[in-house]
Amino acid sequence: MAVLVDTNVLVDLAVRDPAWYGWSRSRLMKLAGREPLVINPIIYAEFSVRYRDIDEVDRLLPPDEFHRESLPWSAAFAAGAAFRVYRAAGGSKDRVLPDFLIGAHAAIGGYAILTRDPKGYRAYFPDVPLISPETHPL
Repeated sequence: MAVLVDTNVLVDLAVRDPAWYGWSRSRLMKLAGREPLVINPIIYAEFSVRYRDIDEVDRLLPPDEFHRESLPWSAAFAAGAAFRVYRAAGGSKDRVLPDFLIGAHAAIGGYAILTRDPKGYRAYFPDVPLISPETHPL
């Protein structure tokens, strides 16, 4: 099964986050070569805000290691629908639409998500398999 790699895992590696680097690196290394690793334009954009040069981003997220896939239109619709439910239920503005786009992409594509922040995905995309610290501790 292909795995959509959440932005937080990629950032953990890039900034060598002291709390999460070990877990994120371990999980990514276990998946690399066994499962296709996928990113989409939302993940790429969220990751790239730390850099001024696209070549540097492409060096850190090489296309031969991270398959780049466009967001399907059906995933965009599913994200909007889930976000509407979230907001109607009183959801705060701290969870933003990109999280829903990533979750919907995984749901529509039949992918798992590698993330250290599974809460929103679990709540709004319960059928998406999650690889998280809760399900895959070190």
